[in-house]
Amino acid sequence: MVTDFMSLFDSNLLIEVALDLANSINNDDRFDRLLDSIRKAIECDAVVLLGLHANVLTPLATQGVSTEVQGRRFIVDEHPRLKLICESTMPMTFPEPCDLPDPYDGLLLAVAGDLPVHSCMGLPLYSDYKLIGVVTIDSLEAQAFKNISRKTLELIAALSSATLKTALEFKKLEISAQHAHELVQELTEEALLKDGGELIGQSNAMLALKNEIQLVASSDYTVLIMGETGVGKELVARKVHQMSRLKDKYLVHINCASLTETLAEAELFGHTKGAFTGAEKSRAGKFQLANGGSIFLDEVGELPLSIQSKLLRVLQSGEIQPVGQDHVEHVNVRIIAATNRDLEEEVRMGRFRADLYHRLSVYPLKVPRLNQRGNDILLLTGCFLEKTSRKLGIRQLKLSKEAETALVDYPWPGNVRELEHVISRASLKAKSKGDKNGIISLDKHDLELADNTANDALSDENSAQVIIKDKIQIVDLNESTQAFQRQCIVHAVEQAKGNWSEAARNVNIDRANLIRLAKRLGISVKKTVHT
Repeated sequence: MVTDFMSLFDSNLLIEVALDLANSINNDDRFDRLLDSIRKAIECDAVVLLGLHANVLTPLATQGVSTEVQGRRFIVDEHPRLKLICESTMPMTFPEPCDLPDPYDGLLLAVAGDLPVHSCMGLPLYSDYKLIGVVTIDSLEAQAFKNISRKTLELIAALSSATLKTALEFKKLEISAQHAHELVQELTEEALLKDGGELIGQSNAMLALKNEIQLVASSDYTVLIMGETGVGKELVARKVHQMSRLKDKYLVHINCASLTETLAEAELFGHTKGAFTGAEKSRAGKFQLANGGSIFLDEVGELPLSIQSKLLRVLQSGEIQPVGQDHVEHVNVRIIAATNRDLEEEVRMGRFRADLYHRLSVYPLKVPRLNQRGNDILLLTGCFLEKTSRKLGIRQLKLSKEAETALVDYPWPGNVRELEHVISRASLKAKSKGDKNGIISLDKHDLELADNTANDALSDENSAQVIIKDKIQIVDLNESTQAFQRQCIVHAVEQAKGNWSEAARNVNIDRANLIRLAKRLGISVKKTVHT
């Protein structure tokens, strides 16, 4: 009777799951329904579906674990349990107790702190005899899985494999419908997400940005990426290139803010031998190196006006003229530019050419601030925790509930870059308090976040509220920043008695860049400083 019951149970499960999956309209919905079905078949406290790519397991759907798990990327060789599952061809159950570290230690929602002795199993997912992912199932009840039939586990593994395979197929169809006939062969060659070049985030702001990237990447349009410092503009630029038809070509990166006015032209367009002092041989410029591919002009708003006109020529006709060369050359380069400046304001102030601005902003992409991305903060934190634990040799890093709340509530003026630095710094400081099991929990005080009560009223990127003796004064952030820069430069030059080289060293900036910034701020560049 037990065998008949299990057979009936398996058949009913198959029909129910098949109907559920048939009604799923997108991958997220499909994955969630799959995990719901698994939990109907097997009583458990946590279940996670992970996709495999290049020896890295990426969580695609989770139930019963902390939100941050979705941001983690598990290198198979560094997690013994996951490695055993990946090396198996059959569902496997771990002994109880098991000495192998669990990748979800301290991360299950049903228990606070370290995992006690519990039941754990893993299902390897194969497609065409190739591993494409795994399902992990955990229960806090010991021996919870001992009476589950092998047929049930094989059925769940088969359904999970089919679901993941279908999801990968739909993903490929969305990106390139014309290659649909190749999907079966290519299905297991790519993962849904690529570690290292991934835009992590599920907020509405990030989903909108991803859609915009996918739309513009397929075109040849010039792209202008705008956003505050630290939001990930370079990552967006790489993603545009990776999703374009030029993905197999070069993406040449140049930081325009690092170019001195005297050498910017040679760096961008190249020079001939003897073109200037020190030019001992001819050298190709960045545009020549990028010919046939893409060039990423980071901090394009920092380019001197004299170079802006030459960049405009490239955009208009594809012509460049290396320094010291009489004739022009033609290049075919897709330009992706980025800036943290308000270029419209720069145009109004006469610091940026209007015609160049309009040429660059054929398709603008606005990267949202981190404090506009909601729970993406926890996903990114999970990713940074996993990377940091590997760097520091820590078995497991996790967040306390108070730390999670503090991270979400903090305004993040430094955006994603600041978040990464906060997690790295807190992890290093907390390493000394690791327990005997090697699990370290970051508390709120470990993060050392500044009090943000005065920052809660920030409403947009161009204005801030400053609290002064119970009164609120609205100030323009750009004007305040420029006034502060102007004051610092004037003071530095006066202290150096008009010696711009010494002043530049004192404020830790290149002399040419300091002079250029001073001119932009309206400071007269003379022996005696005037404002």
